Amino acid sequence: MPSSLRAGDVFAGRYHVVDLLAESRGGRFWRAHDSVLGRDVAVHLIDDDDARARELLSAARRSVAVSDRRVLRVLDADQRDGLCYVVNEWGSGASMHMLLATEGPMSPRRAAWLTSEVADVVAHAHEAGVTHGRLVPEHVLVDHNGTVRIIGLAVDAALAGLPEGRLSTDVVDLVGLLYAGLTGRWAGISRSAVPEAPVEDGRVLPPRRVRAGVPRALDDLCDEVLNGRHHASQGEEIRTARDVATYLADHVGDPGDLVAREALEAARRRAQLPLARPTSLTTAAMEAGDPPSRPPAAPRLIDIPPAAGHAPGGSQDDAAPAAADPSGERTTPTPVAPESSATSEAPETSDEAPEPVDEDATQAGMPVFLDDTDEVAWIAARSVAPAPPPPLSEPEPKPLFAPPPPEGEPVRRPRPGTSAEVPPDYWPWESSAGSGSSAAIPFVSDDTGANQGRVPGRTPLRIAAGIAAIMLLLVALVMAYNLGRGRNPLGGVLDITGGSSETGTQNGEKPQRIEPAGVTDFDPEGDPPEEHSDTVGNVIDRDPATTWQTETYNDQLGPSLPALKSGVGVVVDLGEEVEVQDVRLDLIGSPTKFSLFLTETAPEDVDGLEPVATQTADAERARVRLDTGTSGRFLTVWLTELPPVAGGFRGEIAEIVVRR
Repeated sequence: MPSSLRAGDVFAGRYHVVDLLAESRGGRFWRAHDSVLGRDVAVHLIDDDDARARELLSAARRSVAVSDRRVLRVLDADQRDGLCYVVNEWGSGASMHMLLATEGPMSPRRAAWLTSEVADVVAHAHEAGVTHGRLVPEHVLVDHNGTVRIIGLAVDAALAGLPEGRLSTDVVDLVGLLYAGLTGRWAGISRSAVPEAPVEDGRVLPPRRVRAGVPRALDDLCDEVLNGRHHASQGEEIRTARDVATYLADHVGDPGDLVAREALEAARRRAQLPLARPTSLTTAAMEAGDPPSRPPAAPRLIDIPPAAGHAPGGSQDDAAPAAADPSGERTTPTPVAPESSATSEAPETSDEAPEPVDEDATQAGMPVFLDDTDEVAWIAARSVAPAPPPPLSEPEPKPLFAPPPPEGEPVRRPRPGTSAEVPPDYWPWESSAGSGSSAAIPFVSDDTGANQGRVPGRTPLRIAAGIAAIMLLLVALVMAYNLGRGRNPLGGVLDITGGSSETGTQNGEKPQRIEPAGVTDFDPEGDPPEEHSDTVGNVIDRDPATTWQTETYNDQLGPSLPALKSGVGVVVDLGEEVEVQDVRLDLIGSPTKFSLFLTETAPEDVDGLEPVATQTADAERARVRLDTGTSGRFLTVWLTELPPVAGGFRGEIAEIVVRR
């Protein structure tokens, strides 16, 4: 069924397949366009009766538990119309194995930074009970912003038919990424297109023996994890992905300059390199020994004969040197018609080495693609070259002083086109003596030429324009600084309910934090009606390290599912009826949807209550500004949608801060 799809087809009623990236073991990997959300996505497709279908959907659901922007998330997964498909975010950038292929091994700090970013993501995934299973350089992407992105979390291993929960495999592959960045060779467990690392006596050769300049600390880490040799200088043994991330963080330091440099390099590659067909992000077939197909063969170059009178290896317009036959005469190579990439079929994979590239033939510039009817005419026109430059000769000596003028000529002559050439008796206006007559007045010329070509008043205008530009720049910097610290452009505190003020509130008073008199859990739809009442006091103890959690629910909350609870939350006793200006929630996990209620008495249910605010927090801190005059004694924080976690959905609150 996946093989019946063609570019332009639509499946699941919304996904338009655009470009086939890879095909192996009955599955296909497409770039598609989501017509509902209007964005590109990556799609894995297999038959719904494939033995891997059930595990593929299970892996897609497990990967959703990892909430990290560095993971290309699963957006959709389902079985429909005879297909089993998984839809991921589309990532734009350069994969690690392409960077190694084009740029060679990385600097030690860059390799350590890239690996530490991946290790941090994998550590979060392991804590959520999710493993990657196939952590290879092809699945590590550096996007256009210099951010490291992870591809195929749990899904790619399922496509390869590998079991889940391979924590030790992820740790070894993590250090394999570091080894690959340092040496350009792959030493991990999973299969990769990067050349394998050298082995001696059954052990991977340490990086310092493959490439000079590798720091001892990074060499010891690779030797310990890949060869099982613990070095006393490292302290405790490296056993988990979190251990790898912590160990590399000391070597990387502040990564801000590395991220900025990666973004600049990505911009340079986009500006200079030609567009190419995207490479496959899926290498699941390599694990089972089924290599992916090669991309279509590139068009061949036309061999251009050298121009007459030009030696080979000259300027960019010079062609490559012609071949010489046994008789000693130079011959013109026969032009080869280019192959059409639109009709070329991808050749079967083989272990044969690629054909060698003629370096001399590519030094003439970019390849030329011609139709058969234009080749002979173009080559004939190309063979007509301009006359060769004259042979090098010594320049004529120049005199130190200007020669004396001919007899009767002035010593200095005016420049051509200057006012000194105007006759001294010229006058552009009529004189008072009569029409057409001119007064002979003496003409004074500026022999120095200091003011020649100068426009009166231009210098002051330039100075004024420069001062104005500097003032505008200073104003823009001040406004950007104020906006960056959460204020309005003039420095006042933003007030989302009615403008801004210089002191932070409408009445000129600074917001004050309310010390709650108490807090209780609120679960009116539960049986029994309580939700971890022993830890609910953590939300007002001013310690963000202590939290209150809901139960872990198999399904999401919400009024659309009557069999479940509509929500759960906590009630904060403010001690007395006060006017509340804003409420800040420090949450764990995202997204979390909640509503706020202010009442004079402690509520027994939320039915019939009107919320003073409803919001969905996409980050782990939410701040809600309330309308002026909103008052009450009991603040109810009612959670209606919980973040996904391993095994279901669970809400968690670290702090609730109320200000008046």
